[in-house]
Amino acid sequence: MPKYEYVCKSCQHNFEVVQSFADDPLTVCDQCGGELRKVFGSIGITFKGSGFYRNDSRSSSSSTRPAASSDLKPAASASESSGSGSPAAASA
Repeated sequence: MPKYEYVCKSCQHNFEVVQSFADDPLTVCDQCGGELRKVFGSIGITFKGSGFYRNDSRSSSSSTRPAASSDLKPAASASESSGSGSPAAASA
């Protein structure tokens, strides 16, 4: 069951309560009788391991992965050769 954190609007009393999803939220402070509000923080979930990225769900024998990496190398070579050709053309 999840833990919920509450804080009193009057006396600033801060506490945690383990409640079911079906339970009604608390509304009255047990210390002063003031109004309570829920405190929302970051969620307690962490994604670790494989299977969370687009390329992790594919098998290693997929033909699209090697083709994609080989497509990048000629494009980089072409830009490098045109980049090195530009200074030579500019000096001539």
